[in-house]
Amino acid sequence: MKSDYKYIDLHVHSTASDGSFTPTEVVQMANDAGMIAIALTDHDTVSGISEAIEAAEDLDLQVVPGVELSCIYKEKEIHILGLYIDHKDEALNSFLTETARKRAARNEEMLAAFRADGFDITMDDLLHGNSKTTITRAHFARALVEKGYVTSPDQAFKKYLNPDRPYYRKREVITPEESIQAIRNAGGFPVLAHPCQYKLGWKETEELILYLQSVGLRGLECFHSSNNQYESGKLRMLADKHALAITGGSDFHGAAKPDIKIGTGRGGLKVQAYYLDVIKLAMFFG
Repeated sequence: MKSDYKYIDLHVHSTASDGSFTPTEVVQMANDAGMIAIALTDHDTVSGISEAIEAAEDLDLQVVPGVELSCIYKEKEIHILGLYIDHKDEALNSFLTETARKRAARNEEMLAAFRADGFDITMDDLLHGNSKTTITRAHFARALVEKGYVTSPDQAFKKYLNPDRPYYRKREVITPEESIQAIRNAGGFPVLAHPCQYKLGWKETEELILYLQSVGLRGLECFHSSNNQYESGKLRMLADKHALAITGGSDFHGAAKPDIKIGTGRGGLKVQAYYLDVIKLAMFFG
């Protein structure tokens, strides 16, 4: 029996940051997968949104303008999603320009460390033919695979790129308050991305949620490719407890995370369109 439910994916990446498909290709893949809405949430950039919106003009698919901002909480990197942002907002774009400067400085430092130890990796390897891409650690992972230093992106992170590994470098600190304020000033809806990935434990995860809510957080990404059913259920309980909107998405990247499919993530993740309506209502009444 065919389901009447309609599905969305509110966490998707393209070649504007560290995805392997262009915004146009991402839109087409989402449409082919039967999604009715996706949020393009590239890392610290909105450069792919106009292309994605244009690609969806003749499709029965809504593109939610989004972004994924990296910031530091108690020495740990966390990510804040901004949904329904005005991607042409001047203040937001100025914030992203400064964020890009800090990220570029970190990338240069990491690249220099690799090269000093004899790794044959160049900036061109990281850009991979896309001069407009926002370089992240995933680009380093891809280069390490292509050069034969590791066999998979996962191995690259575990061996070289995770925070406790030798080539990880911190960026200049961007605070959660700054990130959330930038999103809200651009008319957006700030959401804590994949809370379980920070491995804080439930007590400190709730402390993080409460702190972020005090500085303007509006939603919690309860459905994510890295969650099991228990974790998603626990996050939904926390969202309900603290009156936060429930969101979800695959965190699709393409080749960088080949086991994650747009719209379904790993193992059949499905986010009902109902949750998009909840966000819209929260924005209207908030």
